[in-house]
Parts: sequence; structure tokens; C-alpha cells
Amino acid sequence: MRKMGIGIQLYTLRNETAVDFEGTLRKLAALGYEGVEFAGYGGIAASDMKALLEELNLQVPGSHVGLDRLRNDLQGEIDYLKTIGGQTIIVPWASPTNDEEGWKAIIAELQTFGAEIRKQGLNFAYHNHEFEFEGKVGDSLIFDAIYESQPELLVELDACWVHRGGQDPVAYIHKYAGRLPLVHTKDYKVEDGKTVTLELGQGIVALDQVIAAASEAGVQWLIVEQDNCQNPPLESVSNSLNWLKEHYLQRV
Repeated sequence: MRKMGIGIQLYTLRNETAVDFEGTLRKLAALGYEGVEFAGYGGIAASDMKALLEELNLQVPGSHVGLDRLRNDLQGEIDYLKTIGGQTIIVPWASPTNDEEGWKAIIAELQTFGAEIRKQGLNFAYHNHEFEFEGKVGDSLIFDAIYESQPELLVELDACWVHRGGQDPVAYIHKYAGRLPLVHTKDYKVEDGKTVTLELGQGIVALDQVIAAASEAGVQWLIVEQDNCQNPPLESVSNSLNWLKEHYLQRV
């Protein structure tokens, strides 16, 4: 098993960072997380964030940046991420639509953003949910059409949502090997027809197989994310990290 970085998507801790961004990063570093994937910066200046990350020895595998932010301040987002030593701007969500023309418009916009982001020395990626597997653009599932349109676009595969979309995350990891630096390790169950995200190892995703496939596919970072936590979020992310230590890190 190859060593991959262990990161945390800060959306999981959005309530904590809203109160004390710096303190939350300190707690995550103390737990043993190696990197943070941002979802906003809490109004902290880029130079101050850079200093804090260096102090805590936290890396930045990427940052989730919504389409509206890219439309309104693409250069600001590029400059901030470069200052703090980040590598990849990731679109975390595109409004779900079953309209093929609507998806074609989103895909074209992603192509434009990707070209400029790469021109300035960063990577550009897209993070999936389940709805990209529930419709098609041409003959391809929306998920595949997004990546077919832009060979340089990197994949951030969310194993939970691939599974919820009725597909095999292991197969998709192998399919996109070589352009897949980031995998969201996430677990879930279905309750009354609704998706309930869980701490790692508590749900129905075959995470051991996902991690093994990620190692084989050259993935650089496993990112913990839990959209909604049933325990206090810091407790949940600690439990998920402990699961990774037992089921992955001990095997490296």
C-alpha cells in the first residue's frame, strides 16, 4: 500500500471555523491531519493564513471554490491559493439540472476557467455529487462528459456520491487513474430515502477497496469529508482519522 496524504475538507467544520478559524486549524493539526482542503478562508488575509499553515505544518491539497466566486473574482482566488501554497482549485458543485443544454453551458464555462487557472500555474478539478450520474450529455453520463470535454481537468472523486449515484467508485478510480489526485473518503447510509453521511467505517461504502484502488491509481490525497455530522464535528473527524489509522496507515 502506497502512502497518501490525509486531509480534511473544512466544509465538515463550517460551524467551527465560523466561530474560530485559527483555533479549528490548530485542533485539526493536533489530531494528526496532514492537510486541509479549504471551503472559504474566513476573512483571513492570505499572508496570515500562509504563516499559520507553516506554523502548523499543514499542507493545502486544494480549495473548493464555487462557480460564483470564479465568475466574480477568479484572479483573487488564484492569487490567494498560490500565496498559501495550494495546488488545485476545485469546483465543488454545479447546480443539478437534467437539461442537457444546461450542462453543456456549465461544461463550456469549466473549460474557460480551467484554461486560465492552468495558465497561471495551478491545477483545476471538479468534485462530483450523485446527480452527475443521473443524466447524460450526448451518449455519456454527465460525470464522464465533464471530463471528456477537458482532458486536463483533474478529478476529485467523492466515493460516497459515486456509490449513491449507482456506480462503483472503485471502477471509477481505475477509469480515471492518472488524472485523479484527490479522493473524498466518505461514508453514508440511506434512511427514509435520504442520504445520511457517517463517520468512516459506519456506512455502506467499501472504503478498504476504495483506498486500495486509490493507492494503485496514484492518488495523492485522501480527503475526509462528512456533510453533516451526528456527533460534534471535531469528534467525528477524529473518529474518521482513527479509522484511517487502523485500516490504512497501519498497512503503509
